[in-house]
Amino acid sequence: MKAKRRVLFLCTGNAARSQMAEALVRKRHPDWEAHSAGVRPAPHVHPLARRALLELGIRHDGVTKRASEFLNQPFDLVVTVCDEANEACPVWPGAGARKHQSFRDPAAATGTEEERLRVFREVRDAIARSLPDLLG
Repeated sequence: MKAKRRVLFLCTGNAARSQMAEALVRKRHPDWEAHSAGVRPAPHVHPLARRALLELGIRHDGVTKRASEFLNQPFDLVVTVCDEANEACPVWPGAGARKHQSFRDPAAATGTEEERLRVFREVRDAIARSLPDLLG
């Protein structure tokens, strides 16, 4: 059996975008082993990120992690999903390839819960559409 390729999604807080990317890869791209981390991790995964994933039938019980936890691990691909992480991690030791794809921060959305959830859905769907090209 062929070994799975490994991908790490990096973001600032590891509370929404990188978590959604990790969960989507785990569900839809079984030939990849996905992980996510943050430069400055939030205390928990954003509840609306979990809810947006659950709408697709993806239960995600991930916890936020610090990027430094993964420094000595080999990855076939490291993807930064926000501009701040891209600037903070211009080079990732041990990465076979590095890509950047910035997504709007859904945690910064304002309004009612439904309006904010709509932004999480939009970002979730944008990430899902980008994965085939990112994982190439």
